[in-house]
Amino acid sequence: MNLRALMYFDELVRTSSMRAAAENLNVAPTAVSRQIENLEDYFGAPLVERSSRGVTLTAAGELLAARAGKTLRELWHVHQLIDDLKGLERGRATIYANGATVASLLAPALSQFAQAYPKLRFEVHITSARQAIDALVSSQADIALTLFAPKTTEVKILAKREICYDVILPADHPLAAKTSIALKDLASVPLALPDKTFAARQAFDALFEQAGITLDPVFTVSSLELLKELVLDRAAVTLLPALTVARDIKAGQMVAVPISGPKGVRTHMELGVAPHRELSFAAATLADFIGTFIANLPK
Repeated sequence: MNLRALMYFDELVRTSSMRAAAENLNVAPTAVSRQIENLEDYFGAPLVERSSRGVTLTAAGELLAARAGKTLRELWHVHQLIDDLKGLERGRATIYANGATVASLLAPALSQFAQAYPKLRFEVHITSARQAIDALVSSQADIALTLFAPKTTEVKILAKREICYDVILPADHPLAAKTSIALKDLASVPLALPDKTFAARQAFDALFEQAGITLDPVFTVSSLELLKELVLDRAAVTLLPALTVARDIKAGQMVAVPISGPKGVRTHMELGVAPHRELSFAAATLADFIGTFIANLPK
């Protein structure tokens, strides 16, 4: 069995199409088919079934697919480590992050880092916290930057910072001048909140329920950017960490006002890696940089 055959099979699994896999690999479909046949000869079992609807995996193919991707990622990781030994100081770092951590934290951190290390390349995936943790465990991610991450022993936390959710309003909103806003006041204004698949929304629901207040947002969305746009358009107010709208606050377009009382919604921003996986030069240096960036965030 050769590495090329495994790479072609992994691409076929991702696309479920000989033609699509061939296009992505920049080879002829017959080349993909030939490498799959080589794998089938090696394992002594059919791996795929072809039909007019595309390609489906056999039971043997499912077994191989479950391991092929991780094997290839580990081989690529070893390649990077060997490059590091040669002193090439180049490579690729893969980051999985929650949506709320991206615009005002990860983007400026990556921008500064890329200027210092122009040979490095970065692959960023915006996912849920659970998906980010799963990506670390399966070796898809080098680094995870999460909010409301589930507790697990499968992740080593390199840096942590408490994050508080504030009420985010247009700068000219009648409540914008307050030093804090009570939950009952929030219940009387149009609210835009993330949908119930977000851990933050689940925390909001619990907070309002404990206060005996019905939470009935006008807008329920799955996009951080849309939440911000609804506030900028004065259609609603929302709940977000102030750091996610720091640029808009600095520009005088939004304000962040704390929720009254001692509770509120708080979580930790966590920078995590897989505990037993040696990071490449690119990933290790980036992790150190982001950790320092988090530590220097304004309180």
